[in-house]
Amino acid sequence: MTNIPTELLRTLVAVVDLRSFTKAAQSLGVTQPAVSAQIKRLQILLGGELFDKSAPGVTLTEKGDVVVNHARRLLSINDQILHLALPVGPAAPLRIGIPAELDVTALSAALAACRRRLPHLRFSLRGQSSDTLLRDLGQGDLDLVVAFTQSAPTIEARHFWSDDIVWVSAQDDPIEAGRPVPLLAHDVNCIFDRLATTALTHVGREWELVLSAPGAMSLNSAVRAGLGVAVSVRRLVEAGLAVVGEDALPTLPSVVCGVYLRDAGDHDTLPVLADAIAGAIAPPA
Repeated sequence: MTNIPTELLRTLVAVVDLRSFTKAAQSLGVTQPAVSAQIKRLQILLGGELFDKSAPGVTLTEKGDVVVNHARRLLSINDQILHLALPVGPAAPLRIGIPAELDVTALSAALAACRRRLPHLRFSLRGQSSDTLLRDLGQGDLDLVVAFTQSAPTIEARHFWSDDIVWVSAQDDPIEAGRPVPLLAHDVNCIFDRLATTALTHVGREWELVLSAPGAMSLNSAVRAGLGVAVSVRRLVEAGLAVVGEDALPTLPSVVCGVYLRDAGDHDTLPVLADAIAGAIAPPA
C-alpha cells in the first residue's frame, strides 16, 4: 500500500467531529452502513482498531487519535490544492446599513479587523434613517444594520445599549437666546433630528433649518465651521466641538443603539462582523 484514500480519512474525521456514525453519514450524503464500511476498510489498511469499542460513544484508541491528527493535516492540504484548481469568483459584499447620525469612520477599524480574519469579505455600506434600515433588513435587502431607536428594540438585536445625545456647536459659537436656533440636520428623516425639533418646539423655541447633509462627517464639519448646531452621541463628540449647556438648549432624551442581523444571513460571518462593530462603537462595559 502506497496511498490512503482521502475519502476514508474524511469519513473518519466526520465521525470524530460529529461524535456519531449516523450524523457523519448525513453530513457526507451517504448511508450509515457505508460509513461503517469505510471505517472498517481504513482500519484494515492501517492494521489496527481506531475506535475503542469498550468505551461509551465515539472514543478513539491511542492509535486512532494519532491517525485523526495526521488526517486533519492531510485533508487540509488536499483541500487547499483543490481550491487552487477551482475558479472562485468574488464573494458578494455584505450589505451593511448605518444610520446617518453615525460617523462611518468609526467602523473602519472593525471592518479592517474582520478583513484580516476573513480576507474574502467585501462590504457595501448604506447610510439612511434607522427606520428605513430596519425595514430593509426585515425585507432581506440588508444583511446587518446599526440603528437608533427611542426605546428598547422590539425585534431581536445581537447587541444594544443606551446612549445620551446632546447638542453640539463650535467652541466659540454661543447660542443667541433671541434668535431662531440654526439647526444642522441630515437629509433623511433621522431620529436625532426628530428629537431635536420636538424638544425645541416643546419649549417654544424657534428654529430654522440652515443645512441638511448626508452624514455625520459633513454635519460635524459644518458645526466646527460655526454654521449652526447639531445633535450627537455625547461620548462620540469630536474634538473641536463643544456640548451646549442645558441652560441654552433643552435637554434631549437618551436613545438606544442596536446591531441587528438578517435572519437568513451568513450565520458564520455576520455574528463575527456584528461583534466587531459593536466592539468599535459601543460604550466600554
